Amino acid sequence: MVKNLAIGVGRRKTSVARVFLREGTGVITINGRALSEYFTVEAHLHAVQQPLQVTDGLSRYDILITVKGGGPTGQSGACRHGIARALVAHDEANAPALKANGFLTRDPRMVERKKYGHRKARRRFQFSKR
Repeated sequence: MVKNLAIGVGRRKTSVARVFLREGTGVITINGRALSEYFTVEAHLHAVQQPLQVTDGLSRYDILITVKGGGPTGQSGACRHGIARALVAHDEANAPALKANGFLTRDPRMVERKKYGHRKARRRFQFSKR
């Protein structure tokens, strides 16, 4: 039986990531696939690994992530947030470094809803005087 050291939930936009931190060799699995297989863009790969690089945990932990909703940018941000929270839950000494880099802050930016009488969220229909 595999024992989880810590669990963290990360969110960004409409994505939610559940992160399970385990002792291991640095393998990151997202929805049953390898990290480099799931995220193909370099920026997304880097974003997921940032909390581990800051806390020198790249080769100390295996990470299992289940992520739902949104697109690749939101999902990678949710994974980063969840990993940071799991690292703090495992060892409170990681908190200052992660907080200084802004990994513990939930990014509040969301897509604005469409309003009635508007073509989009803020764009109005064209006004015609006559």
